[in-house]
Amino acid sequence: MINIVLFGKPGAGKGTQAEFLKEKYKLTHISTGDVFRYNLKNDTPLGKEARVYMDAGDLVPDELTTKMLIDEVNKHLDSNGILFDGYPRTIAQAEALDAFLPTIGSSVAATVALEADDNILVARLLERGKTSGRVDDQDEEKIRNRYQEYNEKTAPLMGYYKAQNKFHAVNGIGSIQEITERLTAVIDNL
Repeated sequence: MINIVLFGKPGAGKGTQAEFLKEKYKLTHISTGDVFRYNLKNDTPLGKEARVYMDAGDLVPDELTTKMLIDEVNKHLDSNGILFDGYPRTIAQAEALDAFLPTIGSSVAATVALEADDNILVARLLERGKTSGRVDDQDEEKIRNRYQEYNEKTAPLMGYYKAQNKFHAVNGIGSIQEITERLTAVIDNL
């Protein structure tokens, strides 16, 4: 299995690039948002537990998020690999992933961060907000708050993976094809 963690602020193009990467490398794309929505919609035991935190306005604890992701990975053990999108988001989640993957004979091969200037990303999201109907993409202040949360919680993961020589930064500005070529150049050299 080749497991890749895809990083990037909202609007960096993770979802778009994940579609290309999963096809090219025959990877299973696991999006934290999709996993949460599935568990909540289907009222799974983990979804019920998460809902208690969410209804109280609290963040879902790392352990519960990790349980959901592990359940999802276990559904795809015959995959060529996993493309993690939105997980891990904290050092604790990264450590939990690093503890779990060897139990299935695997590990994180690389983490790839799509990097772009905040002002460019804000403009992208505001434009997406006009057509997507996503309320969180229509308010610049909310977008910048999401970036602040990313900087505080997710950015430290870069150091965690740099220490393992598994971190790769990729310029996230340019055409979709140019960015895809940059990402595949990294992955092809793993």
